[in-house]
Amino acid sequence: MRGEESRGTINPWGNNQAQDYQSIFSEFGIDPISTVLPELPEVPPFIRRGIVVGHRDYQVVARAIRDRTPYYVMTGFMPSGHPHLGHLMVMKEVVWHVRHGGTGYIAIADREAHAVRGISWEQCRTYGEEYLRCLYALGYEGTTYYQSENHALHGLAFEASTKVNFSELSAIYGFGPDTSLSHAESVITQVADILYPQVDKGPAPTVVPVGIDQDPHLRLTRGIAHKLRMFTVEEREGYVSVRSKNAPQEAVSAVHAAFPGSRKFEGHVDIRGRPLHEVKERVREIEREHGGYAFYTPSSTYHIFMPGLQGGKMSSSVPESLFSFGEPDESIAKKVRNALTGGRMTGEEQKRLGGEPDRCSVFLLNLFHLVEDDQELEEIRKACQEGCLLCGPCKKATLERVWSFFSDFRERMDTAQTGGG
Repeated sequence: MRGEESRGTINPWGNNQAQDYQSIFSEFGIDPISTVLPELPEVPPFIRRGIVVGHRDYQVVARAIRDRTPYYVMTGFMPSGHPHLGHLMVMKEVVWHVRHGGTGYIAIADREAHAVRGISWEQCRTYGEEYLRCLYALGYEGTTYYQSENHALHGLAFEASTKVNFSELSAIYGFGPDTSLSHAESVITQVADILYPQVDKGPAPTVVPVGIDQDPHLRLTRGIAHKLRMFTVEEREGYVSVRSKNAPQEAVSAVHAAFPGSRKFEGHVDIRGRPLHEVKERVREIEREHGGYAFYTPSSTYHIFMPGLQGGKMSSSVPESLFSFGEPDESIAKKVRNALTGGRMTGEEQKRLGGEPDRCSVFLLNLFHLVEDDQELEEIRKACQEGCLLCGPCKKATLERVWSFFSDFRERMDTAQTGGG
């Protein structure tokens, strides 16, 4: 899987939902989430259940959670349609991080929706309000904004654009001669979205929970965040080297003065006897004092895609594959009853061979959203595998859980305040 094929697999605007995560992780340098578990004080359910499967540099955020130090959780939603089941997991990830010490930021990507999908500004606002009501109904607290209305974001996007050219965008996204400038601008706006919390409230680790299809945005942003730094701080054998990238001489001299006994050279300062983390933090302060951004390189987590109720991908263009939160009850009930299962051809065969819950959209609906207790979920899985639980009773029980969830969720949505800030 190389070149155009691999880029298309994780195109943020494509219709494909990647399934070969191991190959994609290997190709693009994403680590399995298991590598960070020792750093977390507790393992959230979306990791325990194998929904979040990969990360980039999540260790720094896990340590912030553990040590109760500042960090941000940021993500965005493109208001090109009604929010539905496929959006719910990332919302839950954001809320979990907010409840575990993160400062929340949510962007409604109306510039992207307008540029890429041709959605009117008025419709972007309508859909955006629905997304925000969902988030607040789940317990979100923090900053929300529309891209088109955040003027500080626009300045940051312009600054970010000075560090990238169209060839890079073409390599990452597959842009060609027919790509509109507004589409390219929407990409740079999303870079600014990811970096915005650090401009708004100061540098700190930032995690962006996304699906694997959004990784191109993270790769681009991480590169730009590095280019916007004044200094590179590296541990060498026996010392720490602080190397200027575009720092004014006053900033280089300030680094030298901050560490008595350090050696100042043309364009870099070598520091002995100080730990790397201490040097990094002091250099970050000096960078800020001299007008720099001092960004932490943003981190990310990657969740698997919830399959559609008819199997395959969940897509708004396939209404039977999902249900939205404002959909009529009779429509939701019909979709659950008609959902593709992991059952056998006949009840007798299922009793004899058992079902396949991990291939069942109904079981996965329970796994992702409806059954909070791990033991209860495992009992459902076991009963299916042993042929004790048939598809009809399972769908009936699942539909009861859907009604219970929706009864509470819709009530909270109705009373949610969606004002940003």
